[in-house]
Order: sequence, then C-alpha cells, then structure tokens
Amino acid sequence: MNTLLSEEVAVAGVIDPDAYAAGTVSTGWVNMATFTAIVAIVMAGTLGASATLDAKLEQASDGSGTGAKDVSGKAITQLTKAGSDDDKQALINCRYEELDIANGFNHVRLSITVGTATSDAGGLLVGGHARHNPASANDASTVDEIVA
Repeated sequence: MNTLLSEEVAVAGVIDPDAYAAGTVSTGWVNMATFTAIVAIVMAGTLGASATLDAKLEQASDGSGTGAKDVSGKAITQLTKAGSDDDKQALINCRYEELDIANGFNHVRLSITVGTATSDAGGLLVGGHARHNPASANDASTVDEIVA
C-alpha cells in the first residue's frame, strides 16, 4: 500500500481542546462539495459538576452559515457528569446525500454545547472520500505538520 491515510482524509474542522464555560462552540463551515463523507469526533474531557455535553451537525447553504439548521438525526446522546461520561468520545457520521441538497444546503459544521458547568471538550471534523486527492490538501489551516 503506497497511500498514506493522511492523503485519504483531511482535518476539515476543529474545536480546540479546552475548558469551555457553559455555551456553544463550533467548527468553521466545511464545504461538502469537497468530500463525500465526514465524521465528527466529539471529545469530552473532565466534565464540571452536574455538567452536560451535547453535540450535533448543522448545515448551511454557504460558508457564512446562511440558513443554518440542524442535520436531521445527526446529534449525539447527551454526555453527562452524572452518567460518568468524563473522558469519553462520540462520533457522528454524515454523507453528502444526508444534507438538504435539494434546497441548496452543502456546508456542514460541528457544534458542541456545554451545559451547567465549565468542562473540558474538543472536536474534529474529518473529511473523507475527497473528490480530489490528496484529501490532506483540504486540511484546516490549523494543521501544522503531517509526518509520513
């Protein structure tokens, strides 16, 4: 096998791992015309007392978020401190065809909402099946290095 996995997938969006106060943080909008599929990786660190963590995919008709709305069925089951969900991960898969393409929705982003108490969290949007390889040519600008 001569192809590197980093040539097949791209880090398309990032929510930096950090301690987030109650509220919502999101990746930038990713144009799904670039990929046929994405996977969102949600990472919960240490959750605050009584904290909750929700995550979902949203769609829009352009890179500025015009008409933003949820992607149907693309939300995790809430992670909670009470449910012993510290240091857990959740994944959300989405194919291009699952967006509201008929109405011009072709951009997607990951949104993570921390509820009640400051909590450690982070997330990645990984684009796969790029329409033009290498997929890594579409990495987010924050990707600093790829080691072969």
